[in-house]
Amino acid sequence: MKRFSIRAKLTLLYTLLSTIIVCIILGILFSLGEQQILTNAKHTLEERVSSSLKEIHINDGKIKFDSELMQLEDGVYLSVYNQYKELLYGRIPYGFSNDSPLENGYIREITSNHTRYYVMDISTPLNENEMLYVRGILSLTKTESTFYNVLRLALILLPLFIFLTAVIGYFMAKKALSPVYQITNTVQSIQKEKDLSRRIHLGNGKDEIYHLANTFDELLDQVEDSIKREQQFTSDVSHELRTPLSVISMQCDALLDTDNLDETIREKLLVIHKKTRILTNMLSQLLLLSRADQGREKLHMERLNFTELCEMAIEECQLYAKEKNISITHEIEENIQIYGDQTLLIRLWMNLLNNALQYGKENGHIHVSLTSHDGYIYGSVEDDGCGIHEKDLPYIWNRFYQADSARSNSESSGLGLSMVKWIIEVHHGVIHVESTLHKGTKFFFEISQKNEIF
Repeated sequence: MKRFSIRAKLTLLYTLLSTIIVCIILGILFSLGEQQILTNAKHTLEERVSSSLKEIHINDGKIKFDSELMQLEDGVYLSVYNQYKELLYGRIPYGFSNDSPLENGYIREITSNHTRYYVMDISTPLNENEMLYVRGILSLTKTESTFYNVLRLALILLPLFIFLTAVIGYFMAKKALSPVYQITNTVQSIQKEKDLSRRIHLGNGKDEIYHLANTFDELLDQVEDSIKREQQFTSDVSHELRTPLSVISMQCDALLDTDNLDETIREKLLVIHKKTRILTNMLSQLLLLSRADQGREKLHMERLNFTELCEMAIEECQLYAKEKNISITHEIEENIQIYGDQTLLIRLWMNLLNNALQYGKENGHIHVSLTSHDGYIYGSVEDDGCGIHEKDLPYIWNRFYQADSARSNSESSGLGLSMVKWIIEVHHGVIHVESTLHKGTKFFFEISQKNEIF
């Protein structure tokens, strides 16, 4: 049952209960109906036989019969006998065996030629020495056949009833659960579009679903307010820290330019200067992401040569690559055009290359690829470094996420890949990653060249 939706479960339950109730009612009705039919049959037979005496006229030993005796009224056959059981007048059913004796005053059941009958005899004096008998015969088989025809019709119509009940139950469940679908669609839209300003807005209602929806809207209000305050805090802190970091960096530069500086102090200043640069870069990316979250980051979209941007980024990273003795090779198609933000696209390549350099192995290799086909740009950066564990792959795009110790790096801010993913998405592209632990990692993306909506 867990595989079925609530609507299917409600429909099935409604149909099952309705069918059971109808079957029980039909069973009771047909059980009582059969008994009632037999009772009515006896009553009809008794009335018809009793009233038939009025249709027999005896005058001076002569008998005169009304024509009504020959009529088949209410399914009752009437016949008149003398005391010697000689038929004087009337009709008997075809196939009825007339061997049964004449018995006055009560109804009995007789089976003849596989047919059941109710038989009743009533006597009336013909003269002082003779008696007349009026016999009424009613076929139970024919009477019950009507009942069983109705039963068969009911059984034939039962599947139709079940189908109609299921259809009605389906639409009733759909109607009842429509607020749930609205809640689900709203949540999915929020999840897909990352728009916390959306609300369910079911309106006022007294049932539990409306209460749930209103509670959920209130929760969204609180979450949205909390995230806005967090974003604002991040933005403010990042902005405020940039100035002191700039001062520290400039002071380090000034001290490093001093003549006759002690080597121990120089080494310490170099460490401070390096860490300051890393922290400044992290704050820059954090500030950019914060503005993007708030919708305050304006993109400067223009027609660009994506090939040149890629080559510039590779050239920029060559010095760092030489320090780690890592070779960078590339297959770059010439003159690939793209409509995008130049600053962001350069940062895209720089982040991917820096990530590969940071986690690449000494004397390793990085391969960069950039091609275009059928209006799409395909780019990739592949290294032969430590790789990423499979369990960490879904989370590497999260801000400040650090994988296992094999990939921990003091120079990594944990924002680079998050920035990469955002840049790709604002250019309406997609990015994927493939990685094998201790063998290397490959990032590859796809961006449309036809996108000029900005």
